[in-house]
Amino acid sequence: MADSKPAAYTAPALVTSTSDPVRANAKLISLLALGHFVVDLNQGSLPALLPFLKAAHQLSYAAVATIVLAANVASSLVQPVFGYFADQSARRWMLPMSVLLTGAGFALMGLAPGYGTLVALVLLMGFGVAAYHPEGYKTATSVAGERKATALSWFSLGGNVGVALGPPVITALVTAAGLAGSLGLLVPTLIVSALLLAVLPSFAESAAPRAAAAAAARGANMPGAMALLILVVTIRSWATLGFTTFVPFYYIDVLGADPRLVGPLLFVFLGAGALGTVAAGPLADRWGPRAFTQWALLAALPFGALFLVVKGVLAFVVLGIFGALLTSSFTVSVVLGQAYLPRRAGMASGLIVGFAIGAGGVGVTVLGWIADRYGLPTALWITAFTPLAAFVASRFLPAPRAHDDR
Repeated sequence: MADSKPAAYTAPALVTSTSDPVRANAKLISLLALGHFVVDLNQGSLPALLPFLKAAHQLSYAAVATIVLAANVASSLVQPVFGYFADQSARRWMLPMSVLLTGAGFALMGLAPGYGTLVALVLLMGFGVAAYHPEGYKTATSVAGERKATALSWFSLGGNVGVALGPPVITALVTAAGLAGSLGLLVPTLIVSALLLAVLPSFAESAAPRAAAAAAARGANMPGAMALLILVVTIRSWATLGFTTFVPFYYIDVLGADPRLVGPLLFVFLGAGALGTVAAGPLADRWGPRAFTQWALLAALPFGALFLVVKGVLAFVVLGIFGALLTSSFTVSVVLGQAYLPRRAGMASGLIVGFAIGAGGVGVTVLGWIADRYGLPTALWITAFTPLAAFVASRFLPAPRAHDDR
């Protein structure tokens, strides 16, 4: 049943408080992170499943890229809508429901009889993902205490670990049982959905500290800055989605590698990204989210290009470094977005985690077209240099305003 009472939520304010530090609710954040883990375990398994689906349904690269676009439109571009509702009222029932929806959509892909059904299941999975993130980030932020970036980095870690483990898990399942092995992911889905349904309502919403409430009341929405941040995150997502989508095909179709290498390869890239997210939280709290985002993007640039020229174990090492640096600003972007829209923090989370990353799916579709006509290496070289464009755009991000001067 719906929990529709007004949401007691205060957006993060990048303003120093003179009151005693407020600690994060570690128990609730851990529970939310567990749900985040399962949602992104299913979503993160899709790139590794794509080569098997491509072979089974005889798809072109453009058709594969369209699947990625459908997944991102459903899971990301509609997230601001869920963010809007998250700002209006607390709907904690959406958390277990969205976990179940995500897992069911993905698990049935291995049984899809054709391309149309496959796309429909991808959309079903995507809507589950879209429903979970704004409510999850809003709830996690409300109990995060004063060190927002640090606390949210642990919530994000659940999702990033899920994304990282998805490829090796689904590769092992499909290798052992064929495409029907995707049904194996129903097990964690059902367990965590039931756990969230049983335990989440017992948590009382934490009251926001008065100092943070006063700071948020003075905060000014900055739509122009938010639009620029969305551009930065969109460009960054082009690089992330480009690598997760096409590096497996590059190794299989260009380098002639064993398809079983896909899982470990993506695990290195995405697992390093998960570690980078956790390391980023304390650094961003100390240096500021703008500065961290800018220099993380610049630092990632040489490693994307280096990956395409080295071989063997060194390629795995370089790919891991690239993933860690590229993904490290993920949670930091959410914190900065909520600072730009302190009165619409659920919407801010949906725009960053959803819309901006989903817009990256458009870039992947273009890359699929380039790969079909000019080859996978060309598409990957373009992808490797996109962090430079994100860095240039990030240099124009303004500081959040602590007071509303209107």
